[in-house]
Amino acid sequence: MGVLEKVRPGRARAWIDTLPLDTILMRDCIEAMASLPDKCVDLIFADPPYNLQLGGDLNRPDGSHVDAVTDDWDKFDSLAAYDAFTRAWLTEARRILKDDGSIWVIGSYHNIFKVGSAIQDLGFWILNDIVWRKANPMPNFKGTRFTNAHETLIWASKGEKAKYTFNYRTMKTLNDELQMRSDWEFPICGGQERLKKDGHKVHPTQKPEALLYRVLLASTKPGDVVLDPFFGTGTTGAVAKRLGRHWIGIEREPGYVEAASERIAAALPLDESALTTMQAGKAAPRVAFGTLVENGYLTPGQKLTDARRRHHAVVRADGSLAAPDGQAGSIHKLGALLQGAPSCNGWSFWHYEDANGLKPIDALRQTWLLATQP
Repeated sequence: MGVLEKVRPGRARAWIDTLPLDTILMRDCIEAMASLPDKCVDLIFADPPYNLQLGGDLNRPDGSHVDAVTDDWDKFDSLAAYDAFTRAWLTEARRILKDDGSIWVIGSYHNIFKVGSAIQDLGFWILNDIVWRKANPMPNFKGTRFTNAHETLIWASKGEKAKYTFNYRTMKTLNDELQMRSDWEFPICGGQERLKKDGHKVHPTQKPEALLYRVLLASTKPGDVVLDPFFGTGTTGAVAKRLGRHWIGIEREPGYVEAASERIAAALPLDESALTTMQAGKAAPRVAFGTLVENGYLTPGQKLTDARRRHHAVVRADGSLAAPDGQAGSIHKLGALLQGAPSCNGWSFWHYEDANGLKPIDALRQTWLLATQP
């Protein structure tokens, strides 16, 4: 993984004989995309500037300052200027996207409707709008509006009849064998995942890896090329590396490039066997087992066992389990298969090991519930 420095105007295409896979291009996003060949990437995930148009500082009731997006990269002279910027980068995105590829764009109420309009005007076909419901949103400290507790993702193909990747069964398995819905709940980025330098956030709008994990698992295949034109601190690259996808990042801010480079270098790719995905069964608890995998409570490749250590299985990327003899299924189905039983409560049957010995995976489910309660 490396960084390609800015090149002289007029030579944008001269340096690229092959795709700069697993590389950050430290350049303006439109200029960098213009340097790439037609129809060369399988997926684009874009987290563009939101054009928040904030007026003045925001403070909590106790007088403490609230971190907000006040950086120059989020400022535009007018709504018309933002519209022109949006159409320019989306035009390049459409050109470099393969005919069977798709694009995801995330935004807030400040910009997502303008982005959606441009997406449709440029010939993309909207497949879904996804609501990311934040489990722990920032309150509305002024008390003048509803708490802004969600962001919207638009998922689109290149046209009404275009083919695209959708791993439906993988998503169903991730959701404990229920169809994955278009409302997703994740906490905002925090804890150890939040990158900080000298006690301050490196990036004001760092997205949680769990969100990108679901996006990439749903709409790409191992080996696909994922491009992020607003790379920031590299969430897309870190998750792509873990899931065995190639990535190309575009980011012009040196501080973000440095943080992203260090983060991705430390990310460990999953073992090939853990990347195998499948689905089956029925019935879902209040928390899907895949939610624990997405959020790092359990990791693909981690080993589980029953309380008496008679049966063993490995966690896979989509939340299914695989036994040493090749049998695979959900936590419930595989538990039943291994016991020769008609059914099994996987939450109490399967255990993980920590410093204090074996614990049922239901303990992690309860930890998740406590961590995400308002």
